[in-house]
Amino acid sequence: MPELPEVETVRRGLQPVLEGARIERVEARRPDLRFPLPERFGERLAGRTVTALGRRAKYLTMHVEDGPVLICHLGMSGSFRIETAGSADMPGEFRHERSWNPAHDHIVFHLVQPSGAAARIVFNDPRRFGFMLFAEGVPDEHPMLSGLGVEPTGNALDGALLSALLKGRKTPLKAALLDQRLIAGLGNIYVSEALWRAHLSPLRAAGTIAGTGRTARARSDALAGAIRSVIADAIAAGGSSLRDHNQVDGTLGYFQHSFAVYDREGAPCPTPGCTGHVERVVQSGRSSFYCRVCQE
Repeated sequence: MPELPEVETVRRGLQPVLEGARIERVEARRPDLRFPLPERFGERLAGRTVTALGRRAKYLTMHVEDGPVLICHLGMSGSFRIETAGSADMPGEFRHERSWNPAHDHIVFHLVQPSGAAARIVFNDPRRFGFMLFAEGVPDEHPMLSGLGVEPTGNALDGALLSALLKGRKTPLKAALLDQRLIAGLGNIYVSEALWRAHLSPLRAAGTIAGTGRTARARSDALAGAIRSVIADAIAAGGSSLRDHNQVDGTLGYFQHSFAVYDREGAPCPTPGCTGHVERVVQSGRSSFYCRVCQE
């Protein structure tokens, strides 16, 4: 499933085309994705101008003038494709084949941009694990968004806040970081990478990095900084392009070429001077990759 950097990459790719454009009509080629589409789905969006395209955790939020907020989730295999006059291709060499089957083009937004040019935004989802729902009123109060924790992309996530979030928790550190109620948008890949950067084991109890002692403070500060930096680096690289993810213009993200530990079982640990190797352990059904020598 695409993680936060991939979703942010999609948002940035769609933003120049969507924001300020008028939705001429919405073509829903089936009545449902993972969930049924909202009643009067196309009718409630048609004729309205897109005022902003946002992101909350792994969700895209499309704001329209005098209308509901559309909450979108890519699911496992969903992607958006931009089509403009004379260009209906998806350039790029894919690590994994992408769906061009029109049967999987489930939602099409027909747009008129401020310049008068026409464009189409196509949502393709072979597995139909993605969804589109309306948020009435304040988007953050929608059930999909209301319980989400702090975003890991800004300075709000610092060592003090991380310590407070993890205080007293006996669950493994990695499991706590994947709890969307604490930190929104973190997934398996980037938690593994952040823990390596902070030299912390995914197996240690989460509460051990919380507290007022010098060591605990140093650990929580290091981990907060590592989370912010790994997310920022991944966004700058355009995501990771594992399995089904690609950017909206069809090109791959490149952060997977910078993985220190994720999916590198048996490789030498890249920490300078470390003699360990990357190991894989399974936690709650998910693979964790780490070096037991330098991650304590």
